[in-house]
Order: sequence, then structure tokens, then C-alpha cells
Amino acid sequence: NATKTPMGARRLAAWLRQPLSRQEEINARLDAVEAFVRDRTTLSILQSRLDGVRDLERLIAKVDSGRANARDLKALAASLRPVPDLKDSLESACAALSDIRSRLMPETEIVDLIDRGITEEPNIILSEGNLIAPGYSPELDELRNLAAEGHRWIAEYQSREIERTGIKTLKVRRNSVFGFYIEISKTFVHQAPPEYERRQTLTTGERFITPELKQYEQKVVGAQDKSCALEQELFKGIVARIAERTAAVQRTAVAIGELDAVLSFADRALAAGYVRPEVDDSDVLEIEDGRHPIIEQLPDAEPFVPNSTSLNCTSDQIMLITGPNMAGKSTYIRQVATIAAMAQAGSFVPAARMRIGSLDRIFTRIGAGDDFSRGRSTFLVEMQEAANILNNATPRSLIVLDEIGRGTSTFDGISIAWSVAEYLHENPQVKAKTLFATHYHELTDLADRFSGVKNWTVRVKQDGERIVFLRRIVPGVAEKSFGIHVAAMAGLPKAVVDRAGRILANLEANDLDVDAQKIVRRPRKKLSDIPGQMTLF
Repeated sequence: NATKTPMGARRLAAWLRQPLSRQEEINARLDAVEAFVRDRTTLSILQSRLDGVRDLERLIAKVDSGRANARDLKALAASLRPVPDLKDSLESACAALSDIRSRLMPETEIVDLIDRGITEEPNIILSEGNLIAPGYSPELDELRNLAAEGHRWIAEYQSREIERTGIKTLKVRRNSVFGFYIEISKTFVHQAPPEYERRQTLTTGERFITPELKQYEQKVVGAQDKSCALEQELFKGIVARIAERTAAVQRTAVAIGELDAVLSFADRALAAGYVRPEVDDSDVLEIEDGRHPIIEQLPDAEPFVPNSTSLNCTSDQIMLITGPNMAGKSTYIRQVATIAAMAQAGSFVPAARMRIGSLDRIFTRIGAGDDFSRGRSTFLVEMQEAANILNNATPRSLIVLDEIGRGTSTFDGISIAWSVAEYLHENPQVKAKTLFATHYHELTDLADRFSGVKNWTVRVKQDGERIVFLRRIVPGVAEKSFGIHVAAMAGLPKAVVDRAGRILANLEANDLDVDAQKIVRRPRKKLSDIPGQMTLF
């Protein structure tokens, strides 16, 4: 996310959550991104102009609902001010950017109105005043001058009374109860002139008023009250005038968000070495040296190993991927789904080359989780997600399945996983391109039965008791699961690991025999017992 504005961040997130499905729309957005990839200067200029643009959508919504304060209006003006320059920079842009440009409305009248009408550092609270700029209203300026003169008059009046009475500690003050008053300390109370009218006795002195002070207070306070009321009226008038342009400002805000998101795609493409995907109406998904866009950026991660992908709806429909835990199966299938989603969203992608026939949906069944609030077990959640995929996928879909069937017993899991793979391959209404990661090595026999199923594995190098994950996806079948090796790497006690090794050896010999004592004897189901294919119709 290299967006500069809140609208851009929201638009980018929306594009990634709901990628496009029509080839023409995808390529139009890619054209816009490519325009900035080829013109870094304009990219940099536009991004700098977007710096400081606030949330226009939120600001104009507050104006329209009458909830905006004076600082919101200043932020609105600052956010609209760069629009003319943005529009000029897109004058010779491609068709996709021309559409954005046409929706950028400069709104210079709004900016000028706010600049003339709202003071530079206004109060947030409307009733506190200091909202309207000097010069906007002659009537308000006159009232303000009167109030300001009142403050000067009070200072002069205090000086005159000190000189007339000889009371050096005399102070003229004001509070919300008495208004203006004269305060004399207890030491000098006896010197108060007879025309001073006592208002309050304190432990430290006395408070008085005079007819002259009372008269002037009415004049000053009246001016202040009128000034505050007029400011509020003028402010509401400014807000009402801006609200008339709500729809136009909203369109501009949306256009800025789209421009910002396109600039972010271009910025990321240049920074991370992404390429433009070829998007057409074929049934292929071809990725050469694809990379995971997030994992490759992690600061402490090992050097990322790129992997290629080739899928279609006929000869390479299902990639059946086996390999040990931690080898990279899940990362790989997530990577392919992420790259496909990026391409559909109109972004460049982390790969050396990519070609994709536009997809209608990307389905995933990854991870394990239950739903206690609805009384759903992990396996039930898994099956409901699988059902959604099988009932809604089409030949234009991409399906990503990770360890389907693992939430139940081994034989049940194998049976379900096998049947799902058959259904995806044989049902002509589905035939979706599929990445199928599994620990069930029995499923690798599917490649011998169905032409569109291909076995792939993650390369692992074994050096004695040590294994090294090479992260490379290659054709073939995993030789071993290496589960016990992974358990040892995870820190299980050596006694547990050694015991597991002995039990595994006996299981692989088709008989669990520990310390010469028969514990379990169970005939193993042969793959030849599984029917050739399921009946669909």
C-alpha cells in the first residue's frame, strides 16, 4: 500500500477484495498503471500533490449533514486545492486515466469561499467564536472593533481610577456572575469612593461596581454577543453553500481515490520489480518465476525461491502437490492465488512473466478452524466450504485446496479428497483450474487415472538425519513425509521422536509391533480397491 490518501487506501482495499472479472476492464486498469510505470516523473509529481489531501469523502459528508466545524472546512479547502494541478497533469493520459480526469472537478469557488470566509486557526466549537476571517463581513468587523475597543477602554478606566483614588492595588476584572467589577484589597477598602457600590465581600477584600462601568459593560457585552451570533449565522451560510456542491465533491473524491490506487500499483511495481500480466479470454494460468508479494518483503526471511505455474482446463487442470510440512506447499498455493487476484485487480505481479485467462472467481479452502458459536466443528466447516466450491465453481474459476479431508479419520479423509478431485476433473460444468495440496500420498495415483491431474512436489534434500527444504516446486511425488524430522525440528523430546520412528517403521511394514508385542493388526486398503471413477450422471 503506497497510497497517499484515505480514499486511495479504501479504493485499493476494495479493488483487492473484489477484483475485476471482465478482460476489457482489467486491461484498461493495467494500461493506467503502465502509463505511470513508464513515466516515473509524473508518478512522483502526482504522489507529492496527493500528500496532505485529507479524507474528502468524510469531510463532504460532514458538510452535507451539517456536522462540519470550521477546521473541517479548512481541511476541505486544503484537499481540493491540488485538484486543478492533478487534472492538468493527466491532460495527455490514456483512456482509463482520461475517465478519472473527467471526474476531477477543481471546485475553485469552494476553495476561495473557505479561504475568504474562515480564519486561519479557527475554533472547533462553534459557540466560542473566532470562525470568520476579517474582511468577510463588514458588520462583523464593526462589532469586533467595538469589542476590541472595549478591552482598551477597561484598561484605560482602571488606570484612571487608580490615579483618582490613589489605590495602587485596584483591579478591574470580569466574571460570569457579576460581569465587570472593581476589586480592592482589604487594606485599602476604606479609601473606596462613595459612588462605588459594594457587590461582594471577600476575605481578602471587596468587589464594587460603578454606574459608568455598568453602562459600558452593557455596550461591550452586547457587541460580543452580537458578534458571536453573527459569526454562527455566517458560518452556517458558508456550510450551506458548500453543501450545494456535495455530489460534485463526492465524484472528485472517488476519482482521487482511484488515481491514488493506480499510482500505488505503479509505485509498488517499480519498487518490487513486478511485470504486467497478459490478460486474455483463454483458459490458461501461466506464471513464470512467481513470488509471494508479502513473504519476499519480510526483512528477516530467507531469500525467496520463485516458482512457476502452468494450469489450464484440459491437460494441466489439477496440480496435486505433495511434500512434508514446512516445505512450502501452502505458501506456494497461496502465492498463486494472490498473484491471480492481483492480476484480476489490475495490478502488475511479482513474476518474470504471467498470462491469465480472466477468472470469474477464486475459491480457497485453506487452514483449519471451528465455529463454536454455531456449533460447527472444524471438519464441518471444512466440508461446508468445500461444498460451496463444488457447487459454484466453473471452468473460469481458480480453486485452491489445502489438505482437504484432514479433519476426519485417515480413510474418510482420503476418500473425500479423492472424490473431490474426481468431481473437479470429470464434471464438465466445473473443470476449474485447481491447486490441490495434500499429505495423502495415495492421491498421487490420480495422475495415472486422469489426464488432467499432474503430480508435483516440493524438493527436499536429506543429509543423514538432517533435511533441507529447497522450496522448489518440481514434477513428481514426495518420497517421504518427513513428519518425524519436522517433529524433531520443533523440539519434541528425543525419546518421543525415537519412539515415533520405531512405530513408523512397523506401520510401514503393515503391522504395529512394538517390543515384540502385537498391538494392532489391521489389513490395509489397497488402492486397487478404489473404483476407477465416480459416477456423476
